Amino acid sequence: MCDETTLPEDGNTGWQLTRRQFGAGLGAGTGALALAGCTGMVSEGEDAPTASGLVENTVVIDTPDGDADAFFVHPASGKHPAVILWPDIAGLREAKRMMARRLAGEGYAVLVVNPYYRDVTGEQFEDFPAFRAAGGFQKVGPWRDNLSSYAVMRDATALVGWLDGQEAVDTARGIGNQGYCMGGPFTVYSAHAVPARIKAAASFHGGGLVREDDQSPHRLLADTPDTGYLFAIAKNDDEKAPGDKGALREAADAAGVAAEVEVYAGDHGWCVLDSPAYDRDAAERAWGRLLALYSANL
Repeated sequence: MCDETTLPEDGNTGWQLTRRQFGAGLGAGTGALALAGCTGMVSEGEDAPTASGLVENTVVIDTPDGDADAFFVHPASGKHPAVILWPDIAGLREAKRMMARRLAGEGYAVLVVNPYYRDVTGEQFEDFPAFRAAGGFQKVGPWRDNLSSYAVMRDATALVGWLDGQEAVDTARGIGNQGYCMGGPFTVYSAHAVPARIKAAASFHGGGLVREDDQSPHRLLADTPDTGYLFAIAKNDDEKAPGDKGALREAADAAGVAAEVEVYAGDHGWCVLDSPAYDRDAAERAWGRLLALYSANL
């Protein structure tokens, strides 16, 4: 799990340079989306397409635990398979919206939820450097305490129900979900909660995937026989818990589910644009495997 000891001490992520690279179409040949001119958000209820041909909105979703605010982006026309994107510890912010736009450019309807909606509304940190400067690990601690596996399952059920009611979503196709850092295990909880709809789950440098309790994600794979999995593990996370990758593979084999388990060259946070551990080469490899997962399962 992401904490003060996991990420590099240097808080300079090169985020501004990364933002420009990504917006210009980072990773040509890997399905990157040119995002110039579509960084602004559209208010809830407005469906004006951005310059990229995408429609994006801030939305509010009714859940058993309250109103969840989220960012929803999809191609301007047609119906598309839906994807839920679970943010990392720093929550919903521009880096996550950019990642969602890129995926929407590949033909998906992408929902990025504010995981802390039970306690706060909207963006709490502009980017990861701001998160660290504000003492974010301590600040979000009480909010994270409300994110039990059962709470996430309730959320996933509500989010799937909302997505299935959207005109842009192709309900004849499965739903994918992907999570980063603390959002990694959320992908398994979501598939467990709505196995009839969620057909793909991708965890990137996810924490807490292998635990001793009966709600450990690796113990829930047997309940999702039709879901495809991608477990992309950070190099330094593997060094701390080298047995986790084997436990995940064994659990997947025992459950009879398709699961790709790989330790990447990047450190914890390598996929996230504003993370101090962002690694472009490793992130692009993970991006390619994500698209392959969705292509095969949705």
